[in-house]
Amino acid sequence: MTEEKTVAGRILVLTGDGKGKSTSAFGMAMRAAGWNQRVCVIQFLKKATRKTGEEQAARRLGIEWLTLGDGFTWNSPDLERDRATSQRIWLQCREKMISRSCDLLILDEINAVLAWGWLSVAEVVHCLQQEKPRELHIILTGRQAPEALISVADTVTEMVSIKHAYQKGVRATKGIEL
Repeated sequence: MTEEKTVAGRILVLTGDGKGKSTSAFGMAMRAAGWNQRVCVIQFLKKATRKTGEEQAARRLGIEWLTLGDGFTWNSPDLERDRATSQRIWLQCREKMISRSCDLLILDEINAVLAWGWLSVAEVVHCLQQEKPRELHIILTGRQAPEALISVADTVTEMVSIKHAYQKGVRATKGIEL
């Protein structure tokens, strides 16, 4: 009897100050869904009340979408609450990873949370190296990906900002940023 070979899951990091990190990850989510793979997106920073076009489209494709953040940023009035929220979200990410309930797991904006020190980089790297199921693909997005995360990744892409309409005061637009 021949053993069925499983494809080794990859760790991809999308980082940098340019636009397109999450967009790229969500494009890969659509690609995976197109091949009938089970996809889960977990968002660290977005509020559940803020709906986006990609979330609406993803749900139509059967992609599991968990928006678990409080809408916090580095200049939040309650950094301790935000740290606790990040840690609670990380526990859900870890459970999802270990459960083998998806083929592609996207951890949207986790890099920023790691850079701000709200999660332990060592713990996340350990989990990726020691607990991630072999066949699971994981994409980690956000600015300022820590070097330790970059070193364990199979693929790292840095988005570089050349020019952005936001710098001219143009607000987020449906279909482009929302």
